[in-house]
Amino acid sequence: MAATKSATDVIIIGSGSVGTPAALAMAESGLRVLVLDRMPSVGQGSNKGAIGGIRATHSDPAKIRICLRSLEIFSTWKERRGDDIEWHKGGYMFVAYRNREEKALRELLVTQKAFGLNIDWLDRSQMLDLVPDLNPESLIGGTFSPDDGSASPLLSAHAFWKAAEKAGAKFRFGEIVMGLIMENGSVRGVRTDKGEYHAAVVVNAAGGWAAEVGRMAGLDLPVKPDAHEGAVTEPVAPFLKPMVVDIRPTDSSVNYYFFQHSTGQIIFCITPNPSIWGLETRETSSFLPMVAHRMVSLIPRLQNLRVRRTWRNVYPMTPDGFPLVGWAREVKGLLLAVGMCGQGFMLGPGLGELLAHVVNDTLPTKDREIMGLLSPYRKFEGQEKLK
Repeated sequence: MAATKSATDVIIIGSGSVGTPAALAMAESGLRVLVLDRMPSVGQGSNKGAIGGIRATHSDPAKIRICLRSLEIFSTWKERRGDDIEWHKGGYMFVAYRNREEKALRELLVTQKAFGLNIDWLDRSQMLDLVPDLNPESLIGGTFSPDDGSASPLLSAHAFWKAAEKAGAKFRFGEIVMGLIMENGSVRGVRTDKGEYHAAVVVNAAGGWAAEVGRMAGLDLPVKPDAHEGAVTEPVAPFLKPMVVDIRPTDSSVNYYFFQHSTGQIIFCITPNPSIWGLETRETSSFLPMVAHRMVSLIPRLQNLRVRRTWRNVYPMTPDGFPLVGWAREVKGLLLAVGMCGQGFMLGPGLGELLAHVVNDTLPTKDREIMGLLSPYRKFEGQEKLK
């Protein structure tokens, strides 16, 4: 479905990890784009709470393909566009201390390699060569993907925003979307607390508010915001290159992950169990003791670091851990790009290009499978294995 030409071709709701790269890709394709956001500036929603990890190391072909393209965009951004977004190619390491995690990671290698990932299994000694400070007791091995890395979410958001504006996209901040303008089952624009804007295509990229926007069109989107917390330590001399991920579940958490930033600080996050639903962003007293214990058990050397700051933000979750991407069947012209499940930062650039193709009706044949796998109307029968 191609956008019809008017004063504005596409309105994007949300200037975060998905909306801003999508605005860039669409504007550079020749579409006239308007981005609306309730926040005072770009990337101030879930994007602001991301710790910056970027990986194509997923368990399904859709996210692998999208993130491979994202990695290409992030890793070449400074060379192509001039902005330093603090891209760091440190790789991702998934550790295995039990047979259960070894089996899961080895099985995933088949899919990951089949879709072009540069990833291998490392035995115990190879893991310790790469990260000597890992706790060696019971360590079996793990997977390592050297092309993954990290970048600054705030610097990246600003860079995408400026590039999108240069390409002709318009941004209006501090405006709350109050409703969609509808006519005969088709979207015709957006109404905010400050005015009305008209376009034949509206993209819901509203992150934690995606379900709220969906209800404006009469849709019950299965997207629920789930609170996660992160933290950063004081800086120390470099000793850790990759992002380290431990997927062993406990009674209070599912997994946790951390890396050392180029400034020397350790940045970390944990997935709570059970989930903490809602848009509350005040920090809790339980987060730091929980994650600190797990991190120090994995790398004892971390016990000497002091934490400088903690924060809390939301992951817009879906029932199976995969995004919802595609046209709404009930409302012509409404394109969904929601439910990134805390991975919007790494998915955003690749997904933005995909969305531009969808709006322009130029989707390459090789990408049609992605749209099927991420369809908002799938049955939600499986589960993402590397959330």
